[in-house]
Amino acid sequence: MKKELVGSLAWGGGILILAILASLARAQGLIDHETTTRIVLGATGLMIVAFGNRIPKTFVPSEAARKAKRVAGWSMVLSGIIYAAAFVFAPMQAAIWLGCGAVATGIAVTFIYCARQRDRRPASCG
Repeated sequence: MKKELVGSLAWGGGILILAILASLARAQGLIDHETTTRIVLGATGLMIVAFGNRIPKTFVPSEAARKAKRVAGWSMVLSGIIYAAAFVFAPMQAAIWLGCGAVATGIAVTFIYCARQRDRRPASCG
């Protein structure tokens, strides 16, 4: 638990430092506003990838929960890659729609998978 918290705080702190450095570079006239935004949002996409990669690596006792974590991990990794790539390469307006849509789709895939698995489980003998 402590290792996960330290990793999460490191990502958050790293993005804050990156945002401050990008803002300083913008204030010095080295980069423009759009580049500053793209740098920070691209890093946010990479954070989504890192968290998605960690999801299936945490222990859960149930096989169904492990499957759900694998689906969640893959959907977050893929949506994070799309999010980061959109903010690096696509025009800004398209990047917003594409990136946010990818993350929303990744979350929806996970919820739909879990709902379907819940509906498929056998009725318990009660």
